[in-house]
Amino acid sequence: MIGYLKLLLLFGIGSIAGFINVNAGGGSSITLSALIFMGLNSATANGTNRIGLLFQNLLAVSSFRKQKVHQFKRSFILAIFTLPGAIIGAILSIKINNEWFQRILAIVMIGIVFSIIFSPSKGLSMPIKTAYNKWLIYPAMFGIGFYGGFIQVGVGFLLMASLYHILKISLLQVNMHKVFIILLYTIPALYVFMKTGNVNWLYGLALAAGTSFGGWWGVKVAIKGGEKVIRYILIIAIFVMAVKLLGIF
Repeated sequence: MIGYLKLLLLFGIGSIAGFINVNAGGGSSITLSALIFMGLNSATANGTNRIGLLFQNLLAVSSFRKQKVHQFKRSFILAIFTLPGAIIGAILSIKINNEWFQRILAIVMIGIVFSIIFSPSKGLSMPIKTAYNKWLIYPAMFGIGFYGGFIQVGVGFLLMASLYHILKISLLQVNMHKVFIILLYTIPALYVFMKTGNVNWLYGLALAAGTSFGGWWGVKVAIKGGEKVIRYILIIAIFVMAVKLLGIF
């Protein structure tokens, strides 16, 4: 019975995370922490989390396509530059020990809390007056791929900021490219975790069912223009998990 409750809980957590990820980012801070708290070591939790991400973004890309919101050629070109970094990052995350990974995760999560509090998503709607150095997007994609392969948590924020401020595109287009890019680099990253035996398929598929539902729901909301994330609940959840990972209580 306890096993079934865990799977049901992962579905619920995945649904919330999928919705948050499609509209902004940071959902993996919840799912990755939940997997660690359920007894998985950091490498296996990190690998298992990729199953949910894969299905979530696959469904999100499909939903954008059905709504006739897509630029697959451009998304693919951007995503290609993330692949080398994602592979390197995934390999590094497996080699780092459990304690250090959890410390890094906790620090990243606290950083996400402050970014949510002091840099709300509406701030993205104000263009930065800088030169149109659009070539910067390619090294940015490599760095984002590395970070995504290593830990993933909060990569949505990095992608949104890079795509919006460098390419000067709308938030709807940002989200459209974002889900495709994450989908593509998740494939080689997941392969690295699979080959090293760092995936729990039962937990991963339960999570994937939730993130797929949340991603589908999130696309519907994004296209309608309603980017309403339950900000305070997310902040409290992330903060509590970060403190727990640091062993403060």
